[in-house]
Amino acid sequence: MSDATSVAVVELLREAIAVYADDPVGRGMLETYARRQEEPLRIAIAGMAKAGKSTLLNAILGEEIAPTDTAECTKIVTWYRYADTPRVTLHPVEGEPENLPVRRIDGRLLLDVGNANAEEVDRLVVDWPSKSLRHITLIDTPGMASASGDVSARSVRFLTPEDAPSEADAIVYLLRHMHASDLQFLESFRDTTAGHSGTVNALAVLSRADEIGAGRIDSLLSARVIAERYRHDDRLRALTLGVVPVAGLLAQSARSLRESEYTALVELAKLERAERERLLVSVDRFARSSQPPDVSPEMRTVLLDRFGLFGIRLATALLRGGIADSTALAHELARRSGLDELLELINGQFHSRAAALKARAALVAVESLLRERPRTGTGALSASLERIQASAHEFREMRLLATARTAGSILSAELTEEAERIVGGSGVDLPHRLGLPDSATEDELRGRALENLRRWRSQAENPLTDRASADVCRIVVRSCEAAVAGIAARSGRGAAVRPLLRPEPGAGSREHADDERDDAEHELRGQ
Repeated sequence: MSDATSVAVVELLREAIAVYADDPVGRGMLETYARRQEEPLRIAIAGMAKAGKSTLLNAILGEEIAPTDTAECTKIVTWYRYADTPRVTLHPVEGEPENLPVRRIDGRLLLDVGNANAEEVDRLVVDWPSKSLRHITLIDTPGMASASGDVSARSVRFLTPEDAPSEADAIVYLLRHMHASDLQFLESFRDTTAGHSGTVNALAVLSRADEIGAGRIDSLLSARVIAERYRHDDRLRALTLGVVPVAGLLAQSARSLRESEYTALVELAKLERAERERLLVSVDRFARSSQPPDVSPEMRTVLLDRFGLFGIRLATALLRGGIADSTALAHELARRSGLDELLELINGQFHSRAAALKARAALVAVESLLRERPRTGTGALSASLERIQASAHEFREMRLLATARTAGSILSAELTEEAERIVGGSGVDLPHRLGLPDSATEDELRGRALENLRRWRSQAENPLTDRASADVCRIVVRSCEAAVAGIAARSGRGAAVRPLLRPEPGAGSREHADDERDDAEHELRGQ
């Protein structure tokens, strides 16, 4: 997002705070959004009960911090944010915040709320020196559709409040199967945040993917087939930016693999294949066996708890296949668990457009405040709001993507797919926008970007293209121009594409089209 747009949003919030200085409710909301512009993006982990939310959060962090048992803490909305010094703070519904002791047992953080009941706690805030939290704040939410209606309602109130935007900027939603209740929640989240802000900001995770194939070594392949089917389901596609299968337990253990576990897995891998397969037929047989003798009963229990039978099978197969050290094994297990793909999606869809998501949410808040709590002297605010919304191309991209995903596109299926990709539907970095691998060379990127620019300009200027379609094409053209400019800037040739980046004409206008085409062709020939 451009610095000018960010500055304009911050200035708008400052002016609005001054206008609503004598309105505690309005001022408080505006001050919250002003602070959020400076904070990391907030990503909530949500899903039905037992979906593996805390386990996935630990995998993302690379540490076992979030509790994964049935303790009282799993019923409380818990924030994980970066700090140099570990600290756990309990924020009660009524009363002052209370610092809790920071304790770790067997490498795991122990969260203990003492005598407090979950319904008496508004939230827990865990400040932790994890590099994964430098740019995002993760929010672990209680399971929805829980046996306890209060626990389920707590998550729903936090993520989809009735009278305010959600406190989460984006959401990673875990599902075991695609049920109507999953779609209903995602629809509610979009209506609360994304629907108002003109974007889709949810990712879906097909969780506990290793269980789909009953723990077989090819379970994740089966999970990928199902995820691909979900990815193209019109109902889910309208609500999420992607679907990725993840074996959360395997991902968590891979990211925190201990040397003692690696040593035990090496001993198991030394067994002959037939003996190893008999050993891993069931949990009971694995736990009771005396083979190999160097793996103690206590370590077998640890391996089952940390990896499950599927993880043990996969790890030993990888070791037999030639992996020779614990670091390589951890990286390969994480990759195969689906975690790497999820992290790429989070980075490409959320982190890379964090400023735009936060700014857009702030503009929606100001717009709602002006509408619901009107007062004299807000004309300048309304004018500034309209000017920012009209001038920031990032917002046009998000609106186009949301419209294409929810209401459908007026373009052909082929053009719609390409348009979604160019405006960031698969990720906002250049290779994703251009449909090229990360390893693409600068010349390949430039060639594809210029090819896209010519094609979409031609489409926008075609006399047979109706006005609405031409407006969509111009947004894509602007994204293509930005891609060309980005490539030129990286190679120190920014001036060569400057003429392409003139302000967009108004909706339906085709003025200067011939001049722009001539300028573009001239500059393209010079590159």
